[in-house]
Amino acid sequence: MKKVFGLFLITMFFSSMLLCFNLFGGAINNINNSLDNNENVDSDIMPPDNNINGDNEGGNNGGGNNGTNNGGNVNPEPEKPDYITPAIPIIVYDVCIKSKVDGLNVRSGMGSSYSSVGYIDKNDMVTFIKDMNNGWYQTVYKGKTAYISASSKYTELYYFNTSKNESIESAIDIGKTLLGYPYIYGAQRYHWGNGILNANFKSNEYDCSSLTQYVYFKANKTLLDTTTRTQVYQGISINKNDIKRGDLLFFTNSSRYNYTGIERIGHVAIYLGDNYILHTSSDYAVIEPISSQRWNYYICAKRVIY
Repeated sequence: MKKVFGLFLITMFFSSMLLCFNLFGGAINNINNSLDNNENVDSDIMPPDNNINGDNEGGNNGGGNNGTNNGGNVNPEPEKPDYITPAIPIIVYDVCIKSKVDGLNVRSGMGSSYSSVGYIDKNDMVTFIKDMNNGWYQTVYKGKTAYISASSKYTELYYFNTSKNESIESAIDIGKTLLGYPYIYGAQRYHWGNGILNANFKSNEYDCSSLTQYVYFKANKTLLDTTTRTQVYQGISINKNDIKRGDLLFFTNSSRYNYTGIERIGHVAIYLGDNYILHTSSDYAVIEPISSQRWNYYICAKRVIY
């Protein structure tokens, strides 16, 4: 009985040991399998993409700092908006040739041996066509191509700011082709104030009001009347401080200074800017500064193109 019982105990002891061993071994296998499974799962998952959208600015989805992802790659710099250069206004000038001396000859050719077709005095101007690069400027005088010295001793180029109104610039350009034509009191008008042309008009003879009538009609069909004392009623009145390029300036003169009313008006000129006028008065058509004496004769200004 004791042997049987002892054998039973021995059997139970080894059975328990075997059970413990199996349990312990199974736990180890489970741990190993778990580790293996974790390795397999990790190898199948792509690492997080810290720039999923491809244009993420200044950061990443994986918590990286300063635009750097977990792989150490730097994100592209944020795109900067194109810099728009401010528009630079285009300034167009009316270029003229200004005399530095009195009695400067305007000649038919490029050289002092060519005949003089006229002259201009100090501060007077003629239109600039081009620099011939041989000591002479090309201009227009009495409706024809002419030349004047380009020596800095005698002339300099002068730049007028132009108007934005093309009709005004066209009228002035036409007026500059008439420079040098003699003043003829009572010259035939280009039209009768209503657009009907005068068959007796002569294209090389002008007085002050026939010149203004001609250039404004040729420029854009603006109808001006036949005399200064009727033209003054046309257009809109302009304050003396608001005079602009292309306005008509009306003056009295020595013979009409003491007259009253409309009879005081005896002269009209086209304002160019910078105290210069284009007109014809007593000698020939010219661009010249308004003298202090002429300002004393000033009466009013009118704008006929606006």
